[in-house]
Amino acid sequence: MSDQGKLWEVFTQSKTGASHEHAGSVHAPDAETALQNARDVYTRRGEAVSLWIVPSDAIVASSPSDSGPFFEPGNDKAYRHPQFYSVPKGVRGM
Repeated sequence: MSDQGKLWEVFTQSKTGASHEHAGSVHAPDAETALQNARDVYTRRGEAVSLWIVPSDAIVASSPSDSGPFFEPGNDKAYRHPQFYSVPKGVRGM
């Protein structure tokens, strides 16, 4: 941990029912301070209705070098791709 505190990732929700999206990062010694810092930095102009704060060291990600073996099992399931589905008229936000 640096003298600025632990690194936290910030996810914002722009309106109720919308997905949370990664907005950036903040430094803070604890979760409550991270939430307050995120509020001050990422919601100054009313851009969000909800915040998620996640310790950066808690995020687990795949590696670009894993792109072949890691993702290949899903490539043979074409039915999972969106071109096989039609969205009914009147449905929004998809």
